[in-house]
Amino acid sequence: MSPTQLYQQASGAHREGRFQQAELLYRQLLQHAPRHADGLHMLGILCYQTERAAEAAELIAQAVALEPRNADMLINHGLTLRAAGKRHEALKSYERAMLLTPKDLVLQNNLGNLYQELGRFEDAAACYRRVLRVHPGEAEVRDALGHSLLGWGNACQDAGRYAEAERCYEEALTLAPNDAALHFNLGNARRELGKTAQAAASYQRAIALSPDDADAHNNLGNALRELGQLPEAIACYQRALALKPDLYHARVHLIHQQQHAADWRGLEQQIDEVRGWLHSAPTAQISPFAFLAMPGTTAAEQRLCAERWLENRYASLNAQASELAFTHIRHENKRLRIGYLSADFRRHPLAALVTELLELHDRDQLEVFAYSYGVDDNSPERQRLQHAVDHFVDIRALSLVDAAKRIHADGIDILVDLTGFTQSSRTGIVALRPAPISINWLGFPGTMGSLHGKPLFDYVLSDAYITPAASQPDYAEHLLLLPGSYQPNDRNRPIGKTPARVDYGLPEEAFVYCCFNQSFKITPAVFACWMRILQQVPDGVLWLLESNATATLNLQQAAKAAGVDPARLVFAPRVAMADHLARHALADLFLDTLPYNAHTTASDALWMCLPVLTCSGDTFASRVAGSLLHAVNLPELIAPDMAAYEAMAINLKHDPATLEGLRERLQQASADLPLFDTRHFARKLESVYQDIWRAQR
Repeated sequence: MSPTQLYQQASGAHREGRFQQAELLYRQLLQHAPRHADGLHMLGILCYQTERAAEAAELIAQAVALEPRNADMLINHGLTLRAAGKRHEALKSYERAMLLTPKDLVLQNNLGNLYQELGRFEDAAACYRRVLRVHPGEAEVRDALGHSLLGWGNACQDAGRYAEAERCYEEALTLAPNDAALHFNLGNARRELGKTAQAAASYQRAIALSPDDADAHNNLGNALRELGQLPEAIACYQRALALKPDLYHARVHLIHQQQHAADWRGLEQQIDEVRGWLHSAPTAQISPFAFLAMPGTTAAEQRLCAERWLENRYASLNAQASELAFTHIRHENKRLRIGYLSADFRRHPLAALVTELLELHDRDQLEVFAYSYGVDDNSPERQRLQHAVDHFVDIRALSLVDAAKRIHADGIDILVDLTGFTQSSRTGIVALRPAPISINWLGFPGTMGSLHGKPLFDYVLSDAYITPAASQPDYAEHLLLLPGSYQPNDRNRPIGKTPARVDYGLPEEAFVYCCFNQSFKITPAVFACWMRILQQVPDGVLWLLESNATATLNLQQAAKAAGVDPARLVFAPRVAMADHLARHALADLFLDTLPYNAHTTASDALWMCLPVLTCSGDTFASRVAGSLLHAVNLPELIAPDMAAYEAMAINLKHDPATLEGLRERLQQASADLPLFDTRHFARKLESVYQDIWRAQR
């Protein structure tokens, strides 16, 4: 028989499902005519139909070589390659076919499916959209588009492209408005974008659709917490834990928010449980910031917590850093380029510390960049910060990788992270190593840990009081010690008119102890100490910051339980910073907290010439106030233990001459004290930068 006759008989048997006979005929044909393209093609299809994908792909490849512009052959070659697990080769075949038949909707759909399998969700979505423009009612294609948008959104979310993720989830919800997972993911993207109220609404919709989703309850708690709805947030965490008792991060959130609420019931037992998780549950996500605020945690445990956090949340970044492989060109006779990275270039305590420093940096030595990924609140503080640096770069819309690429392209020599593991952290940028030197400073009071045995940061900037040399084992980073205190200050902030005590409900003749720390820093032990002080000082009152209504009520109840009239606790409402600074004049003595000291709050008090009494512990956060007191030459206000702290608080009330002498020392020397000499601080910091740069070279 001729090749034509053999082909006709083979294809006839093939159509009738007589595969064995058809295969014999195809092979007989190819023995006589090995370059018979249709024979190769159809035998390949038969092999595919009989689950021999690799052989099928090889046969159809020969057919394509003979007829490279045959779209059907290219499509089937892609189909067989995909079945053989050779997806990237299949993609090339489909894309060649698409050039020949761009309106083939079946091909568009198949190409979309392959893109989706390869994780190219944006390309997949484009294919499905083209199909739906012609056939809008195709349910399977609509579902596929929804899945691709979900995958695309998740990829954007993981990369830090939150605005793009939000758009993907919103489009997906037009296709599947009752998909709880989509509402949940949309909430996550919106929260990262600072759209907290909208995020809460998304989580609430997810919960309405899937009431038993513990993660949705947890994340709603996070959003409500940021909106200041503390009781509602606590209820969300409790519900999440009722649904999933081993949801470790919900337990950590609950403990931290109960600390904010001054709800100490079972606190010690819960903290002991969390400390145990560091060893028994290494995959538990324990917020390093919440952990260091828990009384009883040690510096070594805080380091382990940071490293567990990195392992659980940033494990892929070392590989990404290797892929990016940023190279850093060392230079001669050029100004150092310093990059400051933060979510808090706005009305925030950070601005109270760094703005004047940034203004005073020596531009002959340094070129200063600020990389902002936080909300632009359009405040005067934000505007002043923007003018305080040579280059202010808003990187909110950039992914972690793109932000790192921008920093590298700017030629940054030393990258200083001012946020660390605090709210809105994007520490992953630093993990990608866009600069040759990285420093952790001010934002997170502790170590940032190591990832796969490699320190996340090269240095932590501190001072010899906060981190004495013996504490180096508790830090993954090298200790970089400034002479004096590690904390700068801004002397140019406005100060309001001094109010009267009656304006804040303070008794005119009372001795006013105050503490303007956030309520989560007040521990049961510290509060019990304060109550004993008030019992020994009958004309004393305790003036506290009004953090939230729940904390106010709980602290009043705790005072009553301790035998102290709750009316002796006076709560200061939140006011503008200028007015807050001015009202320090109404207090007699600032009482600090342990183990989380006052930081910016303490330096504000000292700047307003209000003596601060503290007690230092063994962790970074517990030694900051002591550092500040050394920097204003008042180390005698550092109590060696809480018993001495209590006695000193009582004695200073009964020794007005000594107390007034402390205040006068602050008043007379404030302009020259190291803590408030920002120009000198800038020179010290610049010298440190130059030293570590020379050491790097």
